[in-house]
Amino acid sequence: MKIRYYILMVAVCFCTVLQAQNRADELMKQAQSSLETKEYTKARYLFIQAYRAFAEKGEYVQATECGTKASSLYYRENYYKEAFELCRQMTQYLLNEEQKAQKILYDQRFSVTKERLQMYIQLKNLAQAQVQLDELDNLAKQAGNDKLSEELLYTQANFYYTFGQNEKGDSYFQKLTTQYKENKEYDKVNECYKNLIAIARKANNAPLMERTYEKYIVWTDSVKALTAEDKLGALQQKYDSSLQTIQEKDKTLAGKQYMIIGLFTFAIVVIIALVLVILILLRFIIRNRKLKKIIKTTNEHNEQQTKFIQNISAQMEPTLENLSRSVEEVKPFAPEPAKSIEKRIDALKLFSKNIQELSTLETSLLETYEKQPFNVGKFCNEVMDKVKDEVKPEVETAVDAPQLEIKTNAEQLERILVHLLKNAALYTSSGKIRLEFKKKGAHLCQFIISDNGPGIPDEQKDNIFKPFREIKDLAEGDGLGLPICSLIASKMNGNLTVDAEYNKGCRFILALQV
Repeated sequence: MKIRYYILMVAVCFCTVLQAQNRADELMKQAQSSLETKEYTKARYLFIQAYRAFAEKGEYVQATECGTKASSLYYRENYYKEAFELCRQMTQYLLNEEQKAQKILYDQRFSVTKERLQMYIQLKNLAQAQVQLDELDNLAKQAGNDKLSEELLYTQANFYYTFGQNEKGDSYFQKLTTQYKENKEYDKVNECYKNLIAIARKANNAPLMERTYEKYIVWTDSVKALTAEDKLGALQQKYDSSLQTIQEKDKTLAGKQYMIIGLFTFAIVVIIALVLVILILLRFIIRNRKLKKIIKTTNEHNEQQTKFIQNISAQMEPTLENLSRSVEEVKPFAPEPAKSIEKRIDALKLFSKNIQELSTLETSLLETYEKQPFNVGKFCNEVMDKVKDEVKPEVETAVDAPQLEIKTNAEQLERILVHLLKNAALYTSSGKIRLEFKKKGAHLCQFIISDNGPGIPDEQKDNIFKPFREIKDLAEGDGLGLPICSLIASKMNGNLTVDAEYNKGCRFILALQV
C-alpha cells in the first residue's frame, strides 16, 4: 500500500513539472508569434509571463531571453521606467541563480547589461551609456568567451557610430571584420556591412552611409577572389593529403614504431594539458569565491557607510540646537561674536543635511522621480522671480522660454535651477543672468543658465560635480550643491554639465528626457 502511495506521489510531481515546462514553452512560442505579427503589446505581456514561468523553474537562459525581449518592447513604446525595473528584477534573479549554481552567468549578465545600454543610447544619455559599455567590456574579458568578444566589438562599433564618434566606430568595426575575414566567415562580414548601413540610415548619417556602401562594393568584388583562392587552396590541400597518404603506405615497420612513439608523446601532452586545465579551473573557482566575498563585503560597507552618515548627522542635530540656544542667550551681550558663531552653526546644519541627501541620492539613482505636466514659460519666470532679491542692482535678468507644456518633476527641476541661478547672482557683479529653454527633440530639452561673472577656471571644471574635492571653511559653502544637483538630474533621466566653450562668464546646461 505504501509503495503504491509513493509511486502515485512521484507520478503527480512528474506531471506537475511537465505541465509547468509545457506552459512556459507555450507562452514563449505565443509571444514570438505575436511579435512576428507586430502585436507588440500582446507579445510584451506573453514574454513577461514566459519570463516568470521560466524563472520559477530556475531556467535562467530562457528566462533572460524572454525578459530582455519584454524590456525592448517596453522602451519601444517609451515605457523606460518599466523597462529599467524589469532589468533590475532580472539582475537580482541572476544573482540568486549564481549563488545556487556557484558560478557567474556571464552570457545572461551580458544580455541584461546590453539591454540597459540600448535604453541609454535611445535616451541619448552618453554618460550612463558609457558606464554600461564599460561593464560589457569587463564581462567579456572575464568570460573569455569568443562569442561575447565578437558581440562586444559589434556593440562598441554601434555605440560610437550612434553618438557620432565615427573614428572609434571605424576602429572597432575594422577589428570585427578583420576577425571574420581571418576565420573566412565571409557571410558574417556581409552582415556587418549591412548592419552598419542600417545604423547609418537610422542615424541619418549620409557620409557614413556613402562611405560604407563604397567599402561594401569593394568587399563584394574582393570576396569573389578570396572564395576562388579558398577553393584552389582546398584542392591543393587534397592533393597534398593524397600524396602524403601514398607516402605513408610505403613506410615500413620503422614508420609504425614512430607512430607508437608519437601516440605515447601525445598521451603525455594530453595528460599535462588536463593537469593544467584542472589547475586553471581551481584557480578560477577560488577567484570567483573571492570576488563574491568582495562584492558582499562592498555592499555591506556601503550600507554601513550610509547608516554611519545618517547616525552622525542625527547625533549632530541636538548639539547644534543646544549651541543655537546658547548663542541666542549670549547675543545681547556679544552680538558680533554671537552672529559669527550662529553663521557657522547654520553652515554645519546645512552641511549635515547635504551629506544625508548626497548619501541618499547615491544609493537610489535607479529610482526616478514622478512626472507631471506644466507650462515651462510660466515656470521659468516664477523661478527667476524667486532669486531676483539676491541679484545685484547692476545685473540684468532675462528669461527666454516659450509657453510650452512639458512633463517632468517640477519640484526637483526648480531645486536645480534655483541653486544655479543663486550661484550666478553671487558671482555676477555686472552684465546679465539668463535662463533659457530649448527643445532638442520629441523627448529631449535643455535648460541653459548663463552669466557674465568671472567663470570657472579650466582646471576646476572637471571636478565641480564631485563632492569633497577641496578643504574649505564651511561658512563659505560646503561645495555639495552642484554634486547634489548632478545626482538629482541623473534621477530625472538627464545630466548637468558646464559649457567648456563659453568664455563670457559661466554657462550650465541641464539636459532632460521629458
